[in-house]
Amino acid sequence: MTGILCVDKDAGITSFGLCKAVSGLLGEKKCGHTGTLDPMATGLMLVLMGGATRFADYIPDTEKRYRASFLLGKTTDTYDITGKLTAEYTVHAGQGDVENILPQFTGKIMQTPPMYSAVSQNGQRLYKLARAGVEVERQQRQIEIKQLKLVCVQNGEYTIDVTCSRGTYIRTLIDDIGRALGCGAVMSALRRTHTAGFSVDNAITLNELRAKCAAGESVAEHILPVDSVLKESALYVSEKQARRFQNGGALDCMRIKQPTQDMRLYKLYAETGQFLGLGQAVAGEIRVKKVFVNK
Repeated sequence: MTGILCVDKDAGITSFGLCKAVSGLLGEKKCGHTGTLDPMATGLMLVLMGGATRFADYIPDTEKRYRASFLLGKTTDTYDITGKLTAEYTVHAGQGDVENILPQFTGKIMQTPPMYSAVSQNGQRLYKLARAGVEVERQQRQIEIKQLKLVCVQNGEYTIDVTCSRGTYIRTLIDDIGRALGCGAVMSALRRTHTAGFSVDNAITLNELRAKCAAGESVAEHILPVDSVLKESALYVSEKQARRFQNGGALDCMRIKQPTQDMRLYKLYAETGQFLGLGQAVAGEIRVKKVFVNK
């Protein structure tokens, strides 16, 4: 089975565990995903299956939306409530203080990845160092918080909506907000609501998928073809050109009826509408980037 499945991940399961569960239910050995969610987090994940896994690096992943909650007055080593308590503070800040400080974290800002993250540094994953009790200096990187809004305060728990660039750590954002308020903050919940142009409202849960499979119902309606997710412009080629491309051969741009632009990526299709893969225009040729294999 080849395609992309939008899944609403439950809390308590890892991203790898979710892919493994989908693989077992649908009988597809090749399964991957486009963006990790922590075990405590819920929400939208794109699970790639079969030949779609080859296109993971080309699926647009520039903007994500989250709904996150946090508590003031404490910090942990993981920046969330699952971690080891590192400090407690008296809280003097209130709702007005939180609302007033959020604009400081909107726009392009620098962020330091947390130690408990999958970021590699000198060939080692940071979370492995953290579990060994080792903390190292991490290089800051630029992210963009496109929207940051306080949406709810209930029983001392603050909930925010965040629209951000890829590579943003919401745990770190909340920890930074707590530091700026002078009382610490720890993430208590996280839900990804949008990614790659898709909404969690249209996703299937693992329990729903299990129920469909147990009942022998088709899940085809939930599987998106990989080319429908790719945003590149389409080029249509002849049957002969299609065979050449599928065998890894470059195509002469002059023999393609549509105009091309140097260094741009294109989705290639046969005249029948069959998706062939991704090619890049280079020096008058369409060179193969990825060939689509429907298995």
